[in-house]
Amino acid sequence: MVAVIKPSHSMHRIFIYNENKVKEGVAECIGAENFPLNADEMSLKMKLGFLLKRTELRKDVERKNVHISLNFDPSEKHLTGGKMMEIAKTYMQKIGFGEQPFMVYQHHDAGHPHIHIVTTNIQSNGNRIDLHHLGIRKSEPARKEIEKIFGLVVADEHSKKDAFKLNPVDAKKVQYGRTETRRAIAGVLDAVLDKYKYTSLPELNAVLKQYNVMADRGSEQSKMFLSGGLVYHILDEDGKPVGVPLKASDFYNKPTLKFLEKRFNPNEAQRKPYKARIKNEIDKLFIGKAPSLHELIEQLERKGIHISLRQNDAGLIYGITYVDHYTKCVFNGSALGKQYSAKAIQERFLLKNVSGQESLSQHPAPKPLIGLQSRSIVGTEIKVVTDDLQPAKSAGILNDLMQPEQAANWLPGQLKRKRKRKKRKNISDNR
Repeated sequence: MVAVIKPSHSMHRIFIYNENKVKEGVAECIGAENFPLNADEMSLKMKLGFLLKRTELRKDVERKNVHISLNFDPSEKHLTGGKMMEIAKTYMQKIGFGEQPFMVYQHHDAGHPHIHIVTTNIQSNGNRIDLHHLGIRKSEPARKEIEKIFGLVVADEHSKKDAFKLNPVDAKKVQYGRTETRRAIAGVLDAVLDKYKYTSLPELNAVLKQYNVMADRGSEQSKMFLSGGLVYHILDEDGKPVGVPLKASDFYNKPTLKFLEKRFNPNEAQRKPYKARIKNEIDKLFIGKAPSLHELIEQLERKGIHISLRQNDAGLIYGITYVDHYTKCVFNGSALGKQYSAKAIQERFLLKNVSGQESLSQHPAPKPLIGLQSRSIVGTEIKVVTDDLQPAKSAGILNDLMQPEQAANWLPGQLKRKRKRKKRKNISDNR
């Protein structure tokens, strides 16, 4: 069994996430502990209201909502809802949440059996249960005991890393009606917004685009941009928006621009210790023979570091962003240092793009053509000019031979200027 504990800012978010799964038919609520009624006797408003009333006892606590998932080995599909509920109650008792109100949901949308638990760490007397190192202090010992008590498959290190792993959204499978689009985007936002450390909208989009989602403010002259609005799109395989864009305010957790901007400064401080990992991985690849861009991307992907390139219509790279899925940190190239910016990286490697063609910066085109033509067109232009040089040169020699002799003009010109100076000198002497 693998246990994943995730504190949250929003009770609405984690509660609605699970209830939406129930509506989609891929989950079911199998129990509610320490509530005034059983789960099937309460409406959604009653369930959520009871949890929110408890969290309101401590308005000074920022993260007082807890989302826990207990993940079982794929071979344990025989576990019933009743058995999972029993495991959940035992686990919550051992980590100190036995007296807390909590909802338990069994999900059926993954390749392994798992349950989700929604609760709060605010006790009925207003005291707060400490979440600091809860996983190491209490969850790990509880997990090992429960594996023995219930005869569960022992979790190894590999299964711990793969548990609760986020899978990309496949835009082809999304039905582009408003409800389906919202659920697809909400699933990605739930898995990204609170977990990754980004300091700007482009950095956030470097993560979201890997899951076929994009946050968009519109053009700088648009009414939405000027008013601080934000919408979310589903992207197709070519990275182009498809379907109906949704306003950020339409989502239950309200991931508006203002909501995101509040995270930028704290994320800036929290990601600093993780800069060295990306820089070291890049520097190691440049020891000895410099790699191509394709090799750089491929090798970093193996280390869990994704490279997001920003290119103009002509294919020129003008920006680079690094997404470290291991540390959940996102860095624009210049944030790591000048030597890791798009321009510096292109100067460091063998200046080949992903398709194997030479980079524009290796053989720059004449100034009038820069930014106007692709590399293939520029190459053709240069070749034509080169081929025409020889006949043009021969024709020039014949024309010179056929011209009549003329006296050189340089000497008379010089003499003429000297005569003028002498004339002026004479005039001044006479005066």
